[in-house]
Parts: sequence; structure tokens; C-alpha cells
Amino acid sequence: MIKFRPVVFVTGILLSIMAIAMIIPAIVDAAAGHPDWRVFATSSALSLSIGISMVLATNATWTAFSLREAFVITNLAWLTIAIAGAIPLAFSELELSITDAFFESMSGITTTGSTIIVGLDETPPGILLWRGILQWLGGIGIIVMAVAILPILQVGGMQMFRVEAFEADKVLPKAAQIAAAIAIFYVFITIGAAIVLSLLGMSGFDAVVHAMTSIATGGFSTYDASIGHFQDPKIHWAISAFMVLGSIPFILYLRVIRGDFKSLIKDSQVKTFLIILGLSIALITYWLIADNGYSFATALRLSAFNVISLMTGSGFTTADYGMWGGFALALLFILMFVGGCAGSTTCGIKIFRLQVLYSTAEAQLNRLIQPNGIFFPTYNGNPIPENVSDSVMSFFFLFAVSFVLLAVGLGFSGLDFITAVSGAATAIANVGPGLGETIGPAGNFQPLPDSAKWLMSAGMLLGRLELFTIMVMILPRFWRG
Repeated sequence: MIKFRPVVFVTGILLSIMAIAMIIPAIVDAAAGHPDWRVFATSSALSLSIGISMVLATNATWTAFSLREAFVITNLAWLTIAIAGAIPLAFSELELSITDAFFESMSGITTTGSTIIVGLDETPPGILLWRGILQWLGGIGIIVMAVAILPILQVGGMQMFRVEAFEADKVLPKAAQIAAAIAIFYVFITIGAAIVLSLLGMSGFDAVVHAMTSIATGGFSTYDASIGHFQDPKIHWAISAFMVLGSIPFILYLRVIRGDFKSLIKDSQVKTFLIILGLSIALITYWLIADNGYSFATALRLSAFNVISLMTGSGFTTADYGMWGGFALALLFILMFVGGCAGSTTCGIKIFRLQVLYSTAEAQLNRLIQPNGIFFPTYNGNPIPENVSDSVMSFFFLFAVSFVLLAVGLGFSGLDFITAVSGAATAIANVGPGLGETIGPAGNFQPLPDSAKWLMSAGMLLGRLELFTIMVMILPRFWRG
């Protein structure tokens, strides 16, 4: 029997945190003399009263929940936060519909980066900051979930990191301690990014927002032209570096801080991530020079930024890559699915799953060549448990099926083939921009029908929670106690 008291308790805590976060854009709007400060203040008061009521009514604790309740908490928490985040968007001067406000909020909290807001250059500062805060909170939320929750729930092979994060890390053996240490580092690295961007010429406001959304690999910008608004190449390179930093497992940063530099250098997931990134940048740089006539410096900068942005799921853009030709588009579309490392702010399939899949296939091929030989798939030099391989295989199957069904659903809602397919990809992989004239790097998601926006919102949540976390709740036996 599922006990809902701890579920309501934890959800109330998170809702209260959201309410406190709303005070920041309220202060910014009030300082700018914009009337939307009242919207944020009222939304904050409403969310805080509901959150505190949920906490006081249940009188539960953080630890008093079972495995089933952990699944319910994870799903309900992300959905509740998305709804709460949509309230100030819906009642602001932008006058967004319920559908648009929820889509924007879900895109923010899942760090997807797809937007329906047209005219960001004239949008009130409170809204721009709130979008950045949503992505920043979503970024730390997914890191904590990947470190403390998904390994316990054994979702999509993440149980493999339960051993690495908890048994191998003797200094911080408890999940709460690790999550707190990561959160502190997350705050400091964001502050550092904001300082760097400010020194490079961004205004203080732009530096803070872009620091939050680049470290969170989210992609929300304060301008319609995204990072293309800033002409200084140093800003492009700096944000590229921050996106890469957000794509590395944050647990490794803690080990580096304690003096264990080898763990970062030797980690096979990090090395594979950087190899794929480097090869992709080299290929598209060559393509831009040979097919589009760019100079080497410009081609390298455009290639590096946009490859990093799409592969990490950030969704920032500095150019309309839809004009780069077939090869570049095909490669960038594939990179949308790849993602970064597990335990980072990135999304997508994740590098470690590709490694597990490759190692499992390699072992199977070796068995076919040498039937009497004994071959085991390995990860980071250690044998991969059979249950991990099974989980990863199941994840790939479920990911493919979900992508196909979402694309078909978007096509049924009236979207053309390119928009439907790339929309499904960018939603379930939490990337941001898609392909084509409508939702490509030069487009916007505003023209999509409401049915497509709700489907994509569901796809964003499904992808952010690693598919199984939601799918398991559909099974009737999950609720049978």
C-alpha cells in the first residue's frame, strides 16, 4: 500500500522552495518599476501557503517512504513544480494561455529550452530571470535525482552509479551529504560563470541569466537571437566551456576538489564524451569550410558552439544551422539524441548507455567468433552486471518507441514531417530547437497547435525522468501494494 503522507510532505517542501525563488524576480521587476512584481509576489504567496499547508498537514519526514513512494514523489514533484512555475507566466503582462504558460514552464524545469515567447528583447526582466531560475533549479534537480534517486530506483542502468557514488566515495557516504556538496559546488560554479561573462562584456543581468542556463545546459536566453546576439567570439567560447562543464558528472568534481584528479582523467564516460564532441566539431568545421566557404576561425567557432549546444541538450544557437546543408543537419540531428554524462545537467540517451550498448554488442560478436571463449561486457574496466545490460537495452527500446509514438502524435496534430520528427526528438531528448522553418534555430514553438504543445510537454517530462520513472506507474500492479 502506497503511503501518500510522505509524498505530499516532500512535494510541499519543493513547492515552498519554488515560492521562495519567485521572490527574486518580484524584486527585480519592482526595482525596474514593472507591474509584474505583483504577479510574482502573489504567485509566491499562493505557492508558499499551499506548500506549508501540505507540510504541516502530513507531519512526515524525508526518509519515511518506500520504493513505490519514491517513484510517485519523483513524478509528482516535477509535475507540481512545472505547474507552479507556470502561474506567474500565465498572469504576467505577456498574457500567455494556460497551454503556453505550462509549455514554457515545463521546458524550463526540464532544461529543454524550447520557447513560445516571441520578442524576448522586450520581455520584462522578471520573466527573463524566472525562466533562467526554472532551468537552474531543473539542472540541480536532475543532478540530485541522478545521484540520489535513479540509482536506487534502478532506472535505465543508473543502478551502476549507485556503487560508484556511494560505496567508492568513502568521504561522503550518504546521499544527502553528496547532494548537499554538489548543490554547493553548483552554486559556486554558476557564480564563477556569471563573473566571467560579466568581465567579457555582458551586462550583469544577462551574465547571471546566461550563467544559470549554460551551467544547467538549458538554453533559455534573454534575446530572440540567443547567443548570436553577442558579437564577441570570447563570449561564445566561454559559454561553450560552461556547457561542457555542465555535461561532466558532478560527483567527479567533488573528487577533484579532494585531490583525486585521476578519477576525472581516467573516467571512460568523460573520455568518450569528449572524443565524440571533438570528432563532431572537426567534421562540421571541415564541412563549413569546404561546402559553405567559411574561414577556419569562424567555422571552428560556429561548429564548436552549436555542436556542444545540441549534443549537451542546451539549445543555445549562434547561427541558423538549418542553412548548413544536409550533412551538417544529419549529424546535428543524431547528436541531439546523444546527450552528455550521467550525473550531469545534460539530457538525451547519455554516453554511458552508448558505452554499455557497444560493449555488450562487442562481447556478443566475440562469442560468435569464438563460441568456446568467455567474454564479458565492461564499463570503466569493470564487468557490467547482467541487470544493468538488460536495463540499458530496455531503455533503448522504450526510448525508440516513445520517440516514434510522439512523432506520429505530432504528425496527427497537423505538423509537417520535419517539424513532427524533430519536435519529437527535441522534446524527448530535452534539446530545445528542432529543425525546419517553424521550430528550427531561427523559429519558435508559438505557432504550434495546443495539442502539439501538450504532447511535447509530456515528451519533455518523459525524457527528463528517464522514461521508466513514468512508465512504471502506468502498470496496474504498481498500485496494488
